[in-house]
Amino acid sequence: MASESSTPRSWNLVDLGAGAAVLLAVVGVFWSPKLSGAVARATGGMQPVTVSVDVRGVPSADAAGLLKAAESEGKVSIVIRNQPHGTVKINRIIPLQRRISTLTPDGRVVSADDPNQKTFGTFDARFILEGEGRRSAGGVVFGNQTIKIGAPVELEGGTYRFGGSVTDLKSGQP
Repeated sequence: MASESSTPRSWNLVDLGAGAAVLLAVVGVFWSPKLSGAVARATGGMQPVTVSVDVRGVPSADAAGLLKAAESEGKVSIVIRNQPHGTVKINRIIPLQRRISTLTPDGRVVSADDPNQKTFGTFDARFILEGEGRRSAGGVVFGNQTIKIGAPVELEGGTYRFGGSVTDLKSGQP
């Protein structure tokens, strides 16, 4: 029979790498965005957030029908910085009227509704969205991304995908 050595086992590079991988996996499980969102919700860190997104100049054969379809869906998927972040409720959609301005010979500026908007069929609207988020030092965290006024977002519904910009943020009680 061979005698067993009673020397303690030493750690080699492979053992250290495996240990580091297990440690990183455990940290990843406890520090996931869903868990941090659940913790924020449980501790009262999440609060109602109202986000206004303006969509301008989208070519559409039936802009009024597209507006009605978006309103009837009642919700929209939001994409922030090319990352999908779930579905949020549409509070309301406000159609935006394009305006044209011209300078008169006497130096006054005259503004009027753009008559071409109906002829060329463009979709211009302000989406008022409601969801949950939390206030941070860098803005409002909405859909696990910090957004600010001017941030580009995409709104996607059953029959459309719009690119727009955040034009207003309100967090806290509406």
